[in-house]
Amino acid sequence: MGEELVHRNVEAGIATITLDFPHNRNALSAQLRRELREQLAAALADEAVRVVILDHTGPVFCSGMDLKESSGAGSQDQGVRELPDILETLWTSPKPVVAKLAGPARAGGVGIVAACDLAVAAETATFAFSEVRIGVVPAVISLTVLPRLQPRAAHELFLTGETFDAHRAVEIGLLNSAVPAEELDTRTRRYADLLTRGAPNALAATKAMLRRPRASTLNEDFDAMLDLSAHHFASEEGQEGMRAFKEKRPASWVPEQES
Repeated sequence: MGEELVHRNVEAGIATITLDFPHNRNALSAQLRRELREQLAAALADEAVRVVILDHTGPVFCSGMDLKESSGAGSQDQGVRELPDILETLWTSPKPVVAKLAGPARAGGVGIVAACDLAVAAETATFAFSEVRIGVVPAVISLTVLPRLQPRAAHELFLTGETFDAHRAVEIGLLNSAVPAEELDTRTRRYADLLTRGAPNALAATKAMLRRPRASTLNEDFDAMLDLSAHHFASEEGQEGMRAFKEKRPASWVPEQES
């Protein structure tokens, strides 16, 4: 199988999963896809992990599917069928996921960025939906990308395949922040630290709420949200959070910071 292409490190409740195949621009090869799925599953199963950061080595975050492996129709089909599993895991993860980009993302790599809850990039990072320029369709990634993007921007960028920068990515909803490269670590860590302050069950329920389709009437929505609110207000987690607030101390779920 060769050297490991995806690494996982856990510290203070934060699991950092790192794509480490810089010589191949962190392309989604069969091995990288398999290891990414395994490392995500391990992080989500680890009770010590509260937040996941998706990081990378080298100048490129992810260049999309590994086209060197996808020259035949059969091999391409295999890759397309695996990618939805990764995107769905990120999208539905009960633990918040933060994408950290020091460099470009293309095609499937942009789909991964969109599937994460928060995304921060260096100002020098660029993006493109390059599928149409090689005769294919950005179909699979559209399921995570389109909920993020402004409709006009989605039409423009999906159809033209034009490269756009990190500031445009913020404007259209793909990124939360575009920062100078030297501030990338600090901004990413700030988001992660803020997320660890949230209660695990409350975070998971809030993520599910954000994905929830609207009901047919406003009254149905209000009923569902009142039930959700009452459940978590009365929960052990909710009661601990209110006690901690009154006692002016960190809640029990906040990881201790190493000195």
